[in-house]
Amino acid sequence: MSTPIPGQSQRVLSGMRPTGQLHLGHYHGVLKNWLTLQHEYECFFFVADWHALTTHYESPEVIQENVWDMVIDWLASGVDPESATIFIQSRVKEHAELHVLLSMITPLGWLERVPTYKDQQEALRDKDLATYGFLGYPLLQSADILVYRAGLVPVGEDQVAHVELTRELARRFNHIYGREPGYEEKAEDAVKKMGKKGAKLYRELRTAYVEQGDHEALDKARVLLEKQQNISLGDRERLYGYLEGGGKIILPEPQSMLTPSSRMPGLDGQKMSKSYNNTIALRDDPADIEKKMRTMPTDPARVRRDDAGDPQKCPVWPFHEVYSDDKTRAWVQEGCTTAGIGCIECKQPVIEAVLTELEPIQARAREYASDPLLARNIIDDGCKRAEEVAEETMTEVREAMGLDYK
Repeated sequence: MSTPIPGQSQRVLSGMRPTGQLHLGHYHGVLKNWLTLQHEYECFFFVADWHALTTHYESPEVIQENVWDMVIDWLASGVDPESATIFIQSRVKEHAELHVLLSMITPLGWLERVPTYKDQQEALRDKDLATYGFLGYPLLQSADILVYRAGLVPVGEDQVAHVELTRELARRFNHIYGREPGYEEKAEDAVKKMGKKGAKLYRELRTAYVEQGDHEALDKARVLLEKQQNISLGDRERLYGYLEGGGKIILPEPQSMLTPSSRMPGLDGQKMSKSYNNTIALRDDPADIEKKMRTMPTDPARVRRDDAGDPQKCPVWPFHEVYSDDKTRAWVQEGCTTAGIGCIECKQPVIEAVLTELEPIQARAREYASDPLLARNIIDDGCKRAEEVAEETMTEVREAMGLDYK
């Protein structure tokens, strides 16, 4: 289990662009991590369909089909709607509202310096990406995170800069709008809701930090707030800010949760990607999977059966690293380097392991595909839950920005 950050909201937010049916790279790179997180944190997993439009705005016809294919693959892989909130981004309009409001205070240079901005333009040079939607997609990502006040965001190292931008935006927003009218009175009212014992301890810890700079007291006070059951999320964020002598923290700063990088390569040794045509989809027919894997390239040095090879130079070896036990890997090392086994023999244990892993996933996928209402009802429920949480945040954002017209 991951180590909680003291005082940090244990709400996790993660999303994926709808690119159609998922493959083993998605399963090992993202979904297996979600399956663990959903039992350790309060998780919100969303289909990022608006994000798909930033690069595929000219082909919207594929997005709807891709959305439902991806949702089915999530559910078939074990993402549990009883343990996590699963929803579609565009069905929760508060994402767009917060995106617009944050755009009013976001310096243009902050977006232009996001490392992936120029990298993606270069990688997708065949598309016209001179659009605000593409420039502003990191801001939309920030809105996705901040509208749920998510404390933790699972990302790979290449996405850390996006979470840092989100932290900067939260700080800027709180600095501009955090001093709500009657702030101290509201904070004191919130303290009283903690009960006599809790309120006394909170005040003692706050005094120790504000007057003596005791950081240990600050950490203890944050943990105390996290355990409070009878105060709202808004009051909790108000009291986090009050602890440090500042204003209300309307949009808390999230933390990056670095995810293990996927060791799942494509059939040719490159990263598994549809653009490389080297994938094994979670719902590929077993016969097609076997055919794909039997025809995988191997160590070029093994032209004939009796040529010795080197597993480190063979695209099949990384599959053994993911799927095989120590005994099988030792057998491969010995057999390949001495030409004791052929390439087809080497591939067989991995083929069997992949088919075994995918069998229950494919069985569940067939259930969901045969009754489309199952997935749609799950998404309807998830969207309602997500909307309730997002609306609570936006109520406070509108109030802070003077938009709560009575």
